[in-house]
Amino acid sequence: ESAAHGGTLQAGARETDIFITPGFEFRVVDRLITNFHLPKSTLMMLVSAFAGHEHIMALYRHAIQARYRFFSYGDSMLLSRTASRPG
Repeated sequence: ESAAHGGTLQAGARETDIFITPGFEFRVVDRLITNFHLPKSTLMMLVSAFAGHEHIMALYRHAIQARYRFFSYGDSMLLSRTASRPG
């Protein structure tokens, strides 16, 4: 997303200063592979911004019920972004 910060995707090495929270408008990323993160973490904010908070909470409820493994060595999920997903 930092590579498209100016509106045009540009290859190259650079640092980023973006902090992705709900409401962030993704321009480049359509899918995300990630694990199940700790509640109240910045990574939860990122996946909520990407796939919608209510959707993520439903996935977490399912994961808890199905006894998925959490954190760095746990199960993972593939998230797809929709054009506009509230919340």
